[in-house]
Amino acid sequence: MSLDNTPTSLDAGEVAEVGSVLSLVWRTFKENKLAVVSLGVFIFFLLFSFLGPHLYVTNQTNTFQAISALINGQPARNFPWFTTWADPLGTDPSGFNMVGRLMIGGRTALTVGLLAGLISTVVGSLWGAVAGYRGRFTDTAMMRFVDFGLSIPGLFLIIVIVVLFGSSSTTITLTLGLSSWFGSSRLIRGETLSLKTRDFVQAIRVLGGSNRRIIFRHILPNTVGTMIVVGTFAVADSILALSGLGFIGLGIPLPNTDWGTMLNTGVQNAPNGFWWQIVPAGVCIVLVVMALNFIGDALRDGFEVRLQKR
Repeated sequence: MSLDNTPTSLDAGEVAEVGSVLSLVWRTFKENKLAVVSLGVFIFFLLFSFLGPHLYVTNQTNTFQAISALINGQPARNFPWFTTWADPLGTDPSGFNMVGRLMIGGRTALTVGLLAGLISTVVGSLWGAVAGYRGRFTDTAMMRFVDFGLSIPGLFLIIVIVVLFGSSSTTITLTLGLSSWFGSSRLIRGETLSLKTRDFVQAIRVLGGSNRRIIFRHILPNTVGTMIVVGTFAVADSILALSGLGFIGLGIPLPNTDWGTMLNTGVQNAPNGFWWQIVPAGVCIVLVVMALNFIGDALRDGFEVRLQKR
């Protein structure tokens, strides 16, 4: 193969120009109206959870102060209808404002979900790329470890680790991220097996490119589409897992909270007539997870169109 037949930029491999790729994906994404609405929903919850507490300031840390405020002349607004602008959704049994609680819970859920999804995607992508590129014994050994990880019930493993090491945000984030990358590694490995036989990779290898350079500069950049899609679903799965932990009492400890813990509180208070406390946290979980899944589906369609155009 002569140098005239090699790609014009070996460093770029066959990665398309960023602007044209994003433009093509965005055009496909916009055609999915449900995905566009879902993107708006997700952005709303990001603003609601991270900007909301600074605009709608409530006491979310001092239980004694919250209970004292209710005892000293302020009615406990635990009703399923609008009461005042100060407490539009009433208060929980600890006296905390429910809207403020939803914001704190959303901030926790989105932070843990985004970080755990990032960890899962990065670890899975690196593992799959190395296994697929190296092949032979290395591939066999690494993928047998993946098979072993997939054979362990994920929720059971997470519960055991949280019980042993506590339910702090850091512990839960790392546990979710490091226990959910096995599936993504398989997808990236599959793409790597295809990419390493392409002409541009063979050309770089002939010209003396190191394995590390090929993996990090050429293989992984060409799997970015799959990484983004996998990461989107990983965030949704992490939020669901965190909500599940909170619902069974292993969520983020006070004074922080998460939507799963709020859902658990609502279920416990349902026999006392406060059944409606289940609704706010439940609706938030459903909307965010559904939005992320629709966004992931649309992104997958967009990147598939990109590959068909190449």
